Amino acid sequence: MHVHSVVIIGSGFGGQCAAKALLDRGIDDLVILERRSFLGGTWRQNRYPGAAVDVQSPLYSIASEPFEWTRMFAEREELERYTDHVLESNGLPARTHSDTNVQRIEWSGDHWKITTSRGDYAAKFVVNASGPLSTPVVPPFPGRERFQGTQFHTNDWDTDFDHAGKRVAIIGSGASAAQVIPAIAPDVKHLHVFQRTPHWVMPRNDREFTPLQRRLLRVEPIRRLVRSAIYWSLETRIIGFKYSRRALKAVAQRAALKHLATQVPDADLRAQLTPDYLIGCKRVILSDTLYPSLGAPNVTLHDKNDGIAEITETGVVTTSGEHLDIDLLVWSTGYDATDGVISYPVIGRDGRALSDIWNPYPRAYLGTTVPGFPNLFIVTGPNTGIGHTSAIFLIEAQMEYIVRAVDAVRKAGAVAVEVTSAAEQDYTDRIHRDMEGTVWKDGGCHSWYQSRSGHVVAMFPGFSFTFRRWAKRFQPTAHTLHMAPTGAAAQDEVSA
Repeated sequence: MHVHSVVIIGSGFGGQCAAKALLDRGIDDLVILERRSFLGGTWRQNRYPGAAVDVQSPLYSIASEPFEWTRMFAEREELERYTDHVLESNGLPARTHSDTNVQRIEWSGDHWKITTSRGDYAAKFVVNASGPLSTPVVPPFPGRERFQGTQFHTNDWDTDFDHAGKRVAIIGSGASAAQVIPAIAPDVKHLHVFQRTPHWVMPRNDREFTPLQRRLLRVEPIRRLVRSAIYWSLETRIIGFKYSRRALKAVAQRAALKHLATQVPDADLRAQLTPDYLIGCKRVILSDTLYPSLGAPNVTLHDKNDGIAEITETGVVTTSGEHLDIDLLVWSTGYDATDGVISYPVIGRDGRALSDIWNPYPRAYLGTTVPGFPNLFIVTGPNTGIGHTSAIFLIEAQMEYIVRAVDAVRKAGAVAVEVTSAAEQDYTDRIHRDMEGTVWKDGGCHSWYQSRSGHVVAMFPGFSFTFRRWAKRFQPTAHTLHMAPTGAAAQDEVSA
């Protein structure tokens, strides 16, 4: 058995931030478990054509890890280089066990037992950083298993498959599809796009940095100033998402409608692409190339009135009765990012399963920790998503809480720290009370932000700096420290 102080599950940005924060605290007895054969998470796994970030690169990066970005919105290859840079500069490859799939974790009185495909581990603390966008979803369309052509999810793009000259169908029209479509449309024989619900699209306004700009971004005060300017320009969006429908319609939705009208001259296609819900209810797409690609002569858009009836050996039968011959099916159908935040069984104190606690919907104090599950921290857990700024900012905020919780255990010589049920309940009640009236809750759509119960569990309903302020203020009265038993006495619980 491998025994460590900390086991981190996942080597993406969440795992990297956790490892950095703990190493900076002098906790070096840690290991990262990565289920894949390579390190880096999302930006190493997603290799589909056109993959790129949708938050400006100077902000979509770890605050303490500067990088010489070549453009405003980094493409996947550059993000992969940045990921490698962070891993190597912090010595994380040597601390990572790859090809190690976590199958189950269970609290065993004073530590976690982690069962994996490569053997058992034991750790005092576990940080789950597997990420919300790691479990792809493929809808069970009739006949999918009979298809004789090639099919794969965007999360598992086959880079050896040559799509040039092929007849391709993309199922889904969200963020990944919006990047794939312009990237492959010029090369394929014909592209069929199956859209269940149109998305709002805003101009991307991407650009390459000049050599001078790149040099200036290496100057630390300038880098901080640029990050701050981008951060505050994005943070103002929450005003519309949460506080002002009028502002949201007058500014963002009006700009999106103008973008649509400018780029889609065909009235019928424009009608198919016009959402019937408030902008922001679903993820807003940034693209200057999606609309022109959908209007190309070799691209056909199938909306909800002409969806998929079944899949055959050679293609797709639409609900209008048309049979389409297809060589490649691309599933751009998203992830189980709400109810399936953690894909493996988690068993806490008294044999309680996290899946039971999270029925009917996932919940956690600061989106990070759950009563009954001592020393377990969930990166990008329930209600830590952010629709208007960098997800890394929220991850770094979670680290503020995690390191303080670990410090409390070490300072007291305790076995574990656990949030109280009352504190978690108060926090969860506040989050869902604040969610009422937001565009994610009442914007007129159903999105992956919502769990099956209808609760919005992917998003934080407020300013990101508010979450960071909360995370920095470790509340001793909201936690219990579990002390090691003495003699025949049972485990003693004392207020932190």
